[in-house]
Amino acid sequence: MQTTYYAEAQKLAQKEFRHCTATGQYPYPPVLDDFLPPERLAQGSDLGVVSIPMEFVVGTRTAGRTNAFARNFMPLMGFDTEFADKWQQLCAAHLDEGIREPIKVYEYLNRYYVEEGNKRVSVLKYFGADAVEARVTRVLPEARNDRETGLYFEFVEFYRVSRVNYIEFSKPGSYARLSQLLGKAVNEVWSEDERRDLHAVYCYFRKAYEAKGGKRLTSTVGDALLACMEIYGYQALRQMGEADMKKAVASVWEEIALQQQADPIDVKLDPQAEKPEGILSKVLPRAEKPMRVAFIHDKSPALSGWTYGHELGREHVQRVFGQKIETAAYFNALDGDEDAVISQAIADGSTVLFTTSPRLLPASLRAAVANPKLTILNCALNISHRYIRTYYARMYEAKFIAGVIAGALAGKDDVGYVCDYPIFGQVAGINAFALGAQTVNPLAKVMLEWSSVGGLQAATERLTGRGIRLISSQDLARLRDQGHTPFGLSLLDGDSRVNLAMPVWQWGVYYETILRRIQDKTFQAEYTGSAKALNYYWGMSAGVVEMRYSDKLPDATRKLAGLIEKSIRAGLCDPFRGPLHDQTGRQIIGKEQTLTPEQVIDMGWLNENVVGAIPSYDELDEAAKATVGISGIAGIMTRRPLPGEVTS
Repeated sequence: MQTTYYAEAQKLAQKEFRHCTATGQYPYPPVLDDFLPPERLAQGSDLGVVSIPMEFVVGTRTAGRTNAFARNFMPLMGFDTEFADKWQQLCAAHLDEGIREPIKVYEYLNRYYVEEGNKRVSVLKYFGADAVEARVTRVLPEARNDRETGLYFEFVEFYRVSRVNYIEFSKPGSYARLSQLLGKAVNEVWSEDERRDLHAVYCYFRKAYEAKGGKRLTSTVGDALLACMEIYGYQALRQMGEADMKKAVASVWEEIALQQQADPIDVKLDPQAEKPEGILSKVLPRAEKPMRVAFIHDKSPALSGWTYGHELGREHVQRVFGQKIETAAYFNALDGDEDAVISQAIADGSTVLFTTSPRLLPASLRAAVANPKLTILNCALNISHRYIRTYYARMYEAKFIAGVIAGALAGKDDVGYVCDYPIFGQVAGINAFALGAQTVNPLAKVMLEWSSVGGLQAATERLTGRGIRLISSQDLARLRDQGHTPFGLSLLDGDSRVNLAMPVWQWGVYYETILRRIQDKTFQAEYTGSAKALNYYWGMSAGVVEMRYSDKLPDATRKLAGLIEKSIRAGLCDPFRGPLHDQTGRQIIGKEQTLTPEQVIDMGWLNENVVGAIPSYDELDEAAKATVGISGIAGIMTRRPLPGEVTS
């Protein structure tokens, strides 16, 4: 019987060898010694004996007898060799009592290279073993500024606390996001029960994923699991049996398939032109049932300027559309069960739902999957989900104008900037303001503070305590502060404050434009015409962002600001035209180059004239952590440098 197994394994080896040769790949297992010098291997750290995923065992430590195996570790040697005899003996031992002696491997970039136990690996791979016990020596790579190395160090930090080595991601920040979805702090050590529970979920999910065709996708099982977990939540997945897991995977397959896209988001910078109304519709107008539109908020307009602005937008579209639509607002959704609030809106007959906070994104996703015929949009940026669309405004255009005004008025003084959360789009606002100030005042410095670190008042006082009088703060007045907190660009002098200019979100225009496109089917056609997640990122050219100026602003400065605003609306002025340099002096882009929309959204660096830093996740208040956990900029939740990390 062992002879038959060996013959079948040898055929698999020969098939793999021919395939590799035909496609120009190295036909044998790669050798670690070929790309790592001995002194690097000597720096490895002993992880002890652990169970390692068999699929990640890819090569050998030394050349030795690597030519005895094809790249898939199946045996190439003939039947009459000592190698074949020993392979068959191991096969018999495995079938009788199992291979128990740990192999010895080196781990590099989450792949394992065998030093002792090549034939054991070969036998176990032939029989489809998922894992093998191994004594592991980890060799860290040199720290480089590339995606692969960054992802690996995120894995190392995740493994340090979880001891989970079978989940692999292709996108930065995924390990931290997984920890958050599991309810674990990034540096919190896992228990054995937690490891066992996750492994059970992973195995059920992987089986359902591969049955659906996951092996044909280029993304990882971990990418797919995280996408599914974003929608259903970890606890729900834990309760699923095999049949329920298959249904769940099938329901969100478009979301899973989206993970293989290198650029999964299609950013729409301006609304498409509406379809012209047909002649028949003018002659024979259709009597349609009014569209019911729900606006779901995390807070109330009495306490939140953000919610109040969206509520004004709802009132605007109700006036504009009249009897053609019915609108309803649902407040304080996060005070109870947000899923129940959204379900109530659907039960009330709403077919279009706007959820106005990133914190409502998970519930919005679940509702969209469960109700595929509904239209659900979430007010957030850079969210790669297929089942809902997101919308946000290019507020950085207005911030650039505010920066120009501040730079023109500051003279030799520094100016201040208070930002809320380190989420997508906010860093672009900081840098646009700094570039605007620099445009008219090359020596201008922008002192940066964060309201999500210690509160808005404390952030403002840190600036005024340094003698700074010109401060760009909140885009909206805080409704509870009785007018004592600055917003927009203000001149502060003791207890007095003069608002000079204020960016304005025109949510009514935004909602009106989207609803008109839903009515004329432009909105639906956009979805079917793209395989990506759709993010609307409209700005001044679409009329969804405006600047308002105080009469106290000097006439010459007002004229300059107006001229720049007209140029931005016409597409003639881009705040992020190079050359651009960050705080370290590194050139971001050269002269006459401009950042892409994706580069603007993903921005995680600060301009050269900004004095301050992006806070870490641990520094943020609880409300900020909740928002940042969903739409925080890249790296905000990832690790600090590891002790002993090798640097170049």
